[in-house]
Amino acid sequence: MVEIITDWQHLPERLKGSAVAIGAFDGVHRGHQAVIAAANRSAEALDAPLAVVSFEPHPRRWFQPDAAPFRLMTANQMARALEPLGVARLYLLAFDADMAAMSDADFATRVLSDGLGVRHVTVGFDFTYGQGRTGSPEGLRRNGEALGFGVTVVDRIDDPDGLKLSSSGVREALKAGDMPRAAAILGRPFAVEGEVIHGDKRGRTIGVPTANIRMGDYMRPAYGVYATRTRLPNNGKWDGRVIDGVANLGVRPMYELDEPLLEVWLFDFDEDLYGQTIETELIACLRGEMKFNGLEALKVQIGEDAAAARDALRLAPR
Repeated sequence: MVEIITDWQHLPERLKGSAVAIGAFDGVHRGHQAVIAAANRSAEALDAPLAVVSFEPHPRRWFQPDAAPFRLMTANQMARALEPLGVARLYLLAFDADMAAMSDADFATRVLSDGLGVRHVTVGFDFTYGQGRTGSPEGLRRNGEALGFGVTVVDRIDDPDGLKLSSSGVREALKAGDMPRAAAILGRPFAVEGEVIHGDKRGRTIGVPTANIRMGDYMRPAYGVYATRTRLPNNGKWDGRVIDGVANLGVRPMYELDEPLLEVWLFDFDEDLYGQTIETELIACLRGEMKFNGLEALKVQIGEDAAAARDALRLAPR
């Protein structure tokens, strides 16, 4: 299990000395995974723990507080995605006024060397850091030589199928409702994690109870109906139960919402999930949002959507 560390000052010695990969790593997509794999090779050569250094909030949110929601995952999802890559520690550092004001040299000295005591740093070819984004991979290498840690720079990774292996590439796919393309870049389906909240319970009146999740700061995929797979918790841990379903994502034109929700109907399932955190994978976009002439028409369409979702899920790999 990945240990999440939220500070870089006054750390005990046991939490120092890692070989780290640094970046926002939003999505932990295949391009990110290549950077982390290179960091892992350095960790093994140095017999050091493998760690990832990232930031909360995302630096983009700090500098653009009014930007539209754009995140691809929560911190907990990031930790889970990092675990199979061999990562032992996630340094999730506060991106605050102090961090934003650091020069590139200050960041290398104060955070990486003095704070985390890193032994090696791995970054992507386009990594920038420090106030005004003045720091570059080459500058980090020079800082590392002076401070006593090595630096590896990973070149751009091109996919043979022409996929853009980047967080922006994932967002473009989600905006288009192209879930297979998003999954191909991520290396797994895009998923929304959140607490199940009470809705208006209108679905129950037509035999379609839903688990409702606020989208929060998640990137908004194309609004519409999706075939889904939902992972359920067990005493706060994921117990391996995954339930097929169908979901509406959006503002529901027929009974318009104040904020977009993910409303998931879990097939053949009848348990109370209110207040629990679940994670729902969006496997395939079946159609866009629609407005109907009454509940009966809506009920008929939901039946058709459920059948289409079951068909899509039968064809989708697990």
